[in-house]
Amino acid sequence: MSTDAGSGSKNPGAVQGDASPRSAAMPSSSRRQFLGGIAAGVAVSTESQAAAVPATATDEAFMREAIALARSADFPFGAVIVADGEVRARGRNLGKQQRDPTAHGEMVAIRRFLAQYGPEALRGTTLYTSGEPCVMCMGAIVWCGIARVVYAASIADMARRIGQIMITCTEVADKTPFLKVDVTGGVLSEEALALFPEK
Repeated sequence: MSTDAGSGSKNPGAVQGDASPRSAAMPSSSRRQFLGGIAAGVAVSTESQAAAVPATATDEAFMREAIALARSADFPFGAVIVADGEVRARGRNLGKQQRDPTAHGEMVAIRRFLAQYGPEALRGTTLYTSGEPCVMCMGAIVWCGIARVVYAASIADMARRIGQIMITCTEVADKTPFLKVDVTGGVLSEEALALFPEK
């Protein structure tokens, strides 16, 4: 399992085409065994990497802060990043103010954390967000090595009030063989959903 999620490098175990004489000289039975071993390795490496973790009273306290940030956001999304029991970075959706569609609450919090503490300190943290992370945000969470995500309103719930890409953060985590991400959903979800207008 790679610990350098932020490197952007491809899977070092991936097999590239090899037209060298040694591959041509390999007996066909050995090639079959070799390819069978690779296939077995791929099957193991794509097992689910998301783990459901129950919410705690501490989770509710940090979620209230994320929801408070959402109240003053361009769209009602707020996030906090916690390390060692302390909030280290805060973010709220600034898409309109910054004229940046990627300025989601999670992305703003991640950028602020990185600017102050750097990427190494981000690994192993917990991100609390008032809405389940979209594919873009969950991709950033994975590449940063954030260990746990706690969200309030789910994508399915938010989709009844605002447009959503219908891919859950757990689906993204499940397809990330190099990192295990713990996911806790539905923490104070009604409070977060109340910030969205009814369709």
